[in-house]
Amino acid sequence: MATNYSICVGTVGQGVWHSPDGGDTWNRIRAPFPLESQVRALAVHPHNPQIILAGANSGIYRSEDKGASWERLDSPMNTLHVWTIAIDPIDPNIIFAGTSPPYLFRSDDGGRSWEKLPVQIAQECAIGTPRVTAMLVDPLDHRTVWAGVEIDGVYRSLDSGESWSRVEGGLRDPDIHDMAISAGQQQTILVSTPREIFASTDVGESWQSVVTSKQFPLAYCRGVAVKADDPQVIFVANGDAAMGSTGTVQRSRDGGQTWETRPLPVEPNSGIWWFATHPSDPDLVLANSLFGELYRSHDAGDSWEKLKREFSEVRTLVWVPN
Repeated sequence: MATNYSICVGTVGQGVWHSPDGGDTWNRIRAPFPLESQVRALAVHPHNPQIILAGANSGIYRSEDKGASWERLDSPMNTLHVWTIAIDPIDPNIIFAGTSPPYLFRSDDGGRSWEKLPVQIAQECAIGTPRVTAMLVDPLDHRTVWAGVEIDGVYRSLDSGESWSRVEGGLRDPDIHDMAISAGQQQTILVSTPREIFASTDVGESWQSVVTSKQFPLAYCRGVAVKADDPQVIFVANGDAAMGSTGTVQRSRDGGQTWETRPLPVEPNSGIWWFATHPSDPDLVLANSLFGELYRSHDAGDSWEKLKREFSEVRTLVWVPN
């Protein structure tokens, strides 16, 4: 694919940055984002890579040109911090968003109108105000929707968000950092917590530990991702602490039974936090450190290179084919 793809990076303080050529050149997107915007969520339309949604501390935004320009979508989230967005893979007009303070919202018309969903999430926790850090829509049964809360555990809806239940059964840590779906012969929901990755194969009724950070070089886990064409390949973002000074990329090629540290070209300046993948090229994986470094692999994590451009605090990233 060479550099025939676009990248969007969401930052704290500098809004969205956009590269139309795979990271060779970059533009900071200013309008319509307010000055010093905090963008913590980016989501790509499942059928049209031209369309990307962004969640900021000033609501929801939409791009129809792979992130080169944006419009603000009026919503009840205009004064909330949007931390995560999930687009229904079967019906992309259905969009879910999670915020801090911790509320869930749904749009059934592509973002033109929104409703607040009936879910009772804790309003206080050890970090102060909880936040919805992850949302997923099941690609096989899109009536099943997941929400992960930092710090209040995992919530599940079996009716497209009309009703919700908190699922625990073996999920020992309610501090949810990220979620992913491994859609193999046995569909698996993966949940990342600070020091452990959990999995469920029965729609959240029970959870098992996949790996603890004691098996990794560093103590802290953040993002989790699954290779688009091989559910056995799992990536975990690893670091020494939430605001730490170094990080690693962990990869499993056997569904989490064994793990390997993939060498990065330089020592990261902070923990690795997130990954970006897209089914148009499952071997192309992007990763970021919390404090602004981007890494790229063209061979599903076998080897990595560091992109030249660095940013402020990076909280989300996506790439889409041109």
